[in-house]
Amino acid sequence: MQLLLLLLGLGKVGLSTVCAQQVTVATDGSGQFRTIQAALNSLPAEAVKPRTVYIKNGVYNEKVFIDGKANIVLRGQSEKGVILTFSQARDAWRCDPVAGQDDWGVAVLNLRNSPDVTLEKLTVINSYGFEHQNKPEVIINCPAEPGKPKTISPTGHQMAMRTMPGATRIIVRSCTFRSLGGDTVSPWDTEAGLYYFKDCTMEGAVDFYCPRGWAYAENCLFVCHNLNAAIWHDGSGNKDSKTVLKNCRFVGDDNFKLGRFHREAQFYLIGCQFAKNMADADIYWAESGPGAKQWGRRVYYADCHRQGGDYAWMRSNLATAEGGPTVARITPAWTFGGRWNPLTGQRSTTPPPPAVQDTIAEKMLVFQRSVGGWPKAVGEVKVNYDHRLSTVQRASTLDDRNRNDATIDNNATTREITYLVQAFRRTNNPAYRQAAERGVRYLLTMQMRSGGFPQFYPDSSSYRGQITYNDDAMVRALRTLKAVSEQKDDFALLDWSLVGPAKDAVARGVQCILKTQYVQRGKLTAWCAQHDRRTFLPTKARAFELAALSGDETVGITEFLMSLDKPTPEVKRAVEAAVSWLNEVKMPGLSMREIKDLSQPSGRDRVIVPEVGSTLWARFYDLETNQPIYVGRDGLKRTKLAEIENERRVGYVYASTWPAKLLATNYPKWQARVNGEASQK
Repeated sequence: MQLLLLLLGLGKVGLSTVCAQQVTVATDGSGQFRTIQAALNSLPAEAVKPRTVYIKNGVYNEKVFIDGKANIVLRGQSEKGVILTFSQARDAWRCDPVAGQDDWGVAVLNLRNSPDVTLEKLTVINSYGFEHQNKPEVIINCPAEPGKPKTISPTGHQMAMRTMPGATRIIVRSCTFRSLGGDTVSPWDTEAGLYYFKDCTMEGAVDFYCPRGWAYAENCLFVCHNLNAAIWHDGSGNKDSKTVLKNCRFVGDDNFKLGRFHREAQFYLIGCQFAKNMADADIYWAESGPGAKQWGRRVYYADCHRQGGDYAWMRSNLATAEGGPTVARITPAWTFGGRWNPLTGQRSTTPPPPAVQDTIAEKMLVFQRSVGGWPKAVGEVKVNYDHRLSTVQRASTLDDRNRNDATIDNNATTREITYLVQAFRRTNNPAYRQAAERGVRYLLTMQMRSGGFPQFYPDSSSYRGQITYNDDAMVRALRTLKAVSEQKDDFALLDWSLVGPAKDAVARGVQCILKTQYVQRGKLTAWCAQHDRRTFLPTKARAFELAALSGDETVGITEFLMSLDKPTPEVKRAVEAAVSWLNEVKMPGLSMREIKDLSQPSGRDRVIVPEVGSTLWARFYDLETNQPIYVGRDGLKRTKLAEIENERRVGYVYASTWPAKLLATNYPKWQARVNGEASQK
């Protein structure tokens, strides 16, 4: 057989992929390996048939990672005899400046990019809460968030099992998962997750069973140690996503609630039994999330009962579900839409229907850089999504995805994020949401510790690495993150895990804004187009963009500060100072006009002329005198627009009416709102 395989060119790798394989783990050395991880590491990545890691009874104090390996079976000798345990609070893990960038590694059992994994006869325990039960909360420094200590609670998030995208078609039989915290069992792949649980016990605190995508659990026991919710679902990736719980039993602490959802979800509870001490509370929308905005509330019961008498909300309402499924019809195959049957191993041979496409969104996917952001131009050619993209251009652009030109300048990246979120709502194409989420993560990554945003990232050459308000770059980034943090409109469709980091990013951005507001002879004034990333002082960019107060960027910054729901005294003071400065430096009785002038190299010109009733503001003002300045490519200050070269006069806006609406309309409205809120206290 070995010779035949060698002749076929399969060799040793071919042998391992063609034949089923089993390795044994035992703490006493009676197997090939003493740790589960060592056994997994011994298996090749690719395999046609399942490879089994047989685990003898014993306590295994380790974290386990299944990464990039398909067709794996982890089979214990007995459910109570094989104990995989580790102590890990999620909040502590997320504070790690390297490892804690995401949830990879946060759990005792971690899976990603590993489809068709089966778990059998295992007990998996995250012991942090049990070890710290009845002990005070722990406060730790958080290197990932300097200056922001983190409180670690014995009942905070503690994951026993965490799956990430790429780990789908997961089968779990006769397993126990325990923690004293939330999110004990977290199978999380919103777009493609397919999960099957049978004869399992799950124990934990809030949302301790919280699948995303499609999940089916039967004959399982749920033990809840929290009054908020035992189960949770995220079905926002696809209208058909659902979590089915059939013939399951729920027990827990007095007045525990059954479940909740923060965003789109779909629950089916069939033949479930509830303990007498359960709260009279239906599965509910948690107000901290966007709820069910697209498809409405979808919570269905059939033949569910409580010891001591049913609550009214437990009555059967299956007939109201879309398609009116019967109890008999609700099977694993039905749950997974015919794509997979965990009972038979059958998968659909029919490819899924192609996702609905949006022409502009498809081009945005092509131009997205590997870091998550987008360029404003490729070389000297501006990115224009209205232009046709040939097959050759598409291929060459995708090959160029590692180019170091991602930016937030000229509305790049924030424009794409916003459009892709809207395109996802219209089409339900998961690729658009994933790309938008990568864009948001790019914004979070590029933000400096100071809270400022550079113009480009990771390119920090020249002025590109300074705090950049120019053309509202940082303000647009903060507005986008603010929409994410508030789950505003279509941004409610993005990954819930982005909300907290986005909120923190906005708070740090506001602090940076306050630190960079220029103090002129002891008086707060306005902002500059760029500020030094270390000293916060004004700095120059291009030759014609000297360190100077800005009559343009100050407006965008002030409008952003006024958009904050609960402005602090510092924010109010900053707004008032900026408005006062804008009133002080206005140029009444002047207007900017563009004229035809064949004597000029461009054949046209821009001139500032007297005009009754009109008011202008300069783009740049001297830092000490507040006098308008006009600077050409030679970098020299001048007092009149006509004194700089024609190419700059017509190619750059040196004066306009930017603050007019702010001063006439928006600021008075803000003042009335703030004063009204103050009077109500």
